[in-house]
Amino acid sequence: MKAIILAAGVARRLAPLTDTTHKCLLPVGGRPLLARMLDALAAAGVPEAVLVVGHCAEQVRALAGGAWNGMPVRYVDNDAYTAGSALSLHAARAHLEGGALVMDADVLFPRTFLRRLLAAPAASAFLVDRGFHDTGEEVKVYTRGADVIALGKKVVPDSWEAVGEGVGFFKCGADAAGDVVRNLAQVAAGTGGLNEYEDALHLLVGQRRVGWVDVTGLPWTEIDYAEDLRRARDEVLPAVIRLDGA
Repeated sequence: MKAIILAAGVARRLAPLTDTTHKCLLPVGGRPLLARMLDALAAAGVPEAVLVVGHCAEQVRALAGGAWNGMPVRYVDNDAYTAGSALSLHAARAHLEGGALVMDADVLFPRTFLRRLLAAPAASAFLVDRGFHDTGEEVKVYTRGADVIALGKKVVPDSWEAVGEGVGFFKCGADAAGDVVRNLAQVAAGTGGLNEYEDALHLLVGQRRVGWVDVTGLPWTEIDYAEDLRRARDEVLPAVIRLDGA
């Protein structure tokens, strides 16, 4: 199962750090965040990585090249990268065929995340952290039993059994790929491309069964603000290194 990494957006909330650099290239512990992600994918045996690029695309290409530790790396250009991430994933829609890991490029995480997600019995599944602090910025994933029933920053279902923060990684099974592509087109058309790809996945969980993998208690962070970057360097990375043993 290949990986589709969404690395096109401008990341205005990290300006001025990201004015002339993509945020996935910002150093965490002396190495670009994207390099750490590609290391983890190659170590997990992922056969190919597809990077959706836009902002500072040539810098991203220069870092990742055509292969990473033996894992081929390919690129998809999203010229509308200042809009929502739904357009980024839609641009890579051909790579969803056969199933793929969909990954935000701004996450620092331990390698067990990939092992758990790839090994999940559900063909399609999310990683979910139930130990989150709700600030209103998080993509919340609502579950009932083994199934995800809703997700989004503002979506709240009538009832649920558990809720957590979505890590930003989604395993899309081959059987769900067509639905995801149609949903992406639908949500993008409805807003002129301003929607996030999670809006399409929210539609998906109403169309078919999608599972979830609990990663509560494990170290990780999404990097949206300067404080997230500081926390990634000072707190999360040491815990990730202890867990990964490297």
